[in-house]
Amino acid sequence: MLQEESDLSLIIAQIVQKLKGSNLYAQLERQAWGSWEKRILKSLNSMCTELSIPLARKRPVGEQKELLNKWNEMGTDEPDLSLFRPVYAPKDFLEVLINLRNPNYENGDSLSFRTHLGLIQVPLKVKDIPELKELFVELGLTTGQLGIDDSTQVPPELFENEHVRIGQKVLTEQDSAAAQQYIRQGSPTALRAELWALILNISSHPEDILYYEQLKTNVIQHDLLVDSLIYKDVKLTASNDDYYFVFEDYLYQVLLCFSRDTSVLSHFAYNSASPPKSYIRGKLGLEEYAVFYPPNGVIPFHGFSMYVAPLCFLYHEPSKLYQIFREMYVRFFFRLHSISSHPSGIVSLCLLFETLLQTYLPQLFYHLREIGAQPLRISFKWMVRAFSGYLATDQLLLLWDRILGYNSLEILAVLAAAVFAFRAVNLMEVTSLAAAEAVLADLSTLKVMPLLQIFLFATVT
Repeated sequence: MLQEESDLSLIIAQIVQKLKGSNLYAQLERQAWGSWEKRILKSLNSMCTELSIPLARKRPVGEQKELLNKWNEMGTDEPDLSLFRPVYAPKDFLEVLINLRNPNYENGDSLSFRTHLGLIQVPLKVKDIPELKELFVELGLTTGQLGIDDSTQVPPELFENEHVRIGQKVLTEQDSAAAQQYIRQGSPTALRAELWALILNISSHPEDILYYEQLKTNVIQHDLLVDSLIYKDVKLTASNDDYYFVFEDYLYQVLLCFSRDTSVLSHFAYNSASPPKSYIRGKLGLEEYAVFYPPNGVIPFHGFSMYVAPLCFLYHEPSKLYQIFREMYVRFFFRLHSISSHPSGIVSLCLLFETLLQTYLPQLFYHLREIGAQPLRISFKWMVRAFSGYLATDQLLLLWDRILGYNSLEILAVLAAAVFAFRAVNLMEVTSLAAAEAVLADLSTLKVMPLLQIFLFATVT
């Protein structure tokens, strides 16, 4: 009886300790995000002051007509953006994550985490290889996969033909859950657009098209400072990409409308962040005069437009493209640039990546650490952009198939670790961060699915 009471007391104490750590981490999230948000807003306000530009203004009638006339060819416009700069880049955000600390563990509550030698110092629970194998069981070596040239048991032609037939049946039945399960083995190119729309519950109702047109009208009528940040980002990223430069007009249309879409604010309900606020001139600090800025609560950073670019290969009707992107953002992409303890949040992804390398490729991990080339400093930009702009488009879409199929971003961390494993021989020879970055500079020739399969089911034990 005494033993049982003792065991029960120990269990209760452990639960209380976990709750204490959880509450502290939630507080840490809010504090860290609040501090980061202030820094972003300070940068935005400084730009306003330096350039003597308001955060928002109503466009004169002549300017409205001009923008409406060139709506479908905004890429031909060459505004002077030389004085505008991205509010922040992924590397700036990484520094914020590196400095995160949970005081509960600073005091020695987590002895096991002390052996973690990566940059992320917040002891969240992340999956190990056996758990990842269980999660991504459909990626196993004996399962047919689109994106793998030499399936082990079934000739590719036979698997692909049968897979297409099943995909067509899923679409005929309009079963979203079945589509999500199906896409774990990859989507045939011809069916992908419809399958993704089915999984995301997107349809082209007249009211959806009308809503998009209302957002477009708002863009035509009002000019926001973030519009210039969007223009700048597209010019710096997608416009210089061999795959995506042809979609420049689509990117402007989608991102400008996105910035005005107040329905996007709903994702803050399950996010530790809060939308940034601005105040009517002369009413600073008075909440009744506060407005969210931009209206969707999302300030674009360097590379933000690359969340949209790959979708342009699948959807050519602007309102449909817009709906797909918005749903992808509020389900997945927002987690890649906000601070949270969610398994698909960027903090957890960074920790998962570092833990996989340190645990299963320790020699490589320690070598890179010793030469001042912490692996996360290289892989972070890949994960923040969900590998968009780094992989060839066909490979990226195969990767995003699995994000939708498993409703998880954890596969990004696994792929990042798999890339390091694939280039391990070359990386063991480098002696500096610059040399390591050079080895990993070009990912455009990589085949995603074989890398993931080999890393999860063949190399690591």
